[in-house]
Amino acid sequence: VKTGRRVYSTRLSLYLIKFNIIVKSHLIALFPALSDAVLACEFRTEKDQNPRIEWKKKGKGVTFVYFNDKFTGSYAGRAKIEGATLTIHSVTQKDSGEYRCEVTASEDHVNLGEASVSLNVLVPPHVPSCEVPSSVFVGSGLELLCKDKLSVPPATYRWYKDNKALTATADTPYNIDTNKGTLKFKSVSKLDSGMYRCESSNSVGAPKSCVAKKLKVIDYPLNMTILIAGAAGFLLLILFCCICCALWECKGVSCKRKSNTRCKKEIEKQSFFSHIIKNVIYKR
Repeated sequence: VKTGRRVYSTRLSLYLIKFNIIVKSHLIALFPALSDAVLACEFRTEKDQNPRIEWKKKGKGVTFVYFNDKFTGSYAGRAKIEGATLTIHSVTQKDSGEYRCEVTASEDHVNLGEASVSLNVLVPPHVPSCEVPSSVFVGSGLELLCKDKLSVPPATYRWYKDNKALTATADTPYNIDTNKGTLKFKSVSKLDSGMYRCESSNSVGAPKSCVAKKLKVIDYPLNMTILIAGAAGFLLLILFCCICCALWECKGVSCKRKSNTRCKKEIEKQSFFSHIIKNVIYKR
């Protein structure tokens, strides 16, 4: 089978000979999607001129592909058999799996021969899904994602910014995982703003790219900065007040045990300041 510059083929030879031997072989057949997959099974019998031929596929269980001189299930109308060679038309990923050819020659000394072949249906790249946010704040960490779940063998990925391929080095502010399709920034700057897209590729077909998406790196708004600073200041004030209250409480307990005039004045002063601090906290 010819597919562009590549040729994928398999030949499965099966012989029934007069010694008590069953020949088993396991081959791997590679065929592109929507092509005709030819799973060859050749045999030679000793006497039997009309051996029984069966093809089975292993999955969760074992299902018949060809049985009692006819195809079963989804193979009916889209497969043919010549001798014992099985041809499946317009294969898809669902056809991938392990197939077994069985030839039974009841008149021969050795009446059963079988061989297996694994069919791998190759799928060219599909348009990948690209996750690029529309905006992100300066200094934030960022991860862009790219995924093509359908290609076989699995795709590798390349990222582009403003139609220029990105290559990660020790000096770049990002790193790229070509197998997972990730583009990671530890801390983005305004220079990282631009149009981003991802391209998936494998050995079967032409690369496919998602539509470029715009990423904008923006400053934190002023009101948000003020809000953050105000919240931090308020928390520090509460913490300071709590520490002061705790210290005064400890001092008050110590004075109560002494029961002298100086301690009474300290307790009155402590109660006054505690009252003010509590009012400040609760009013806020």
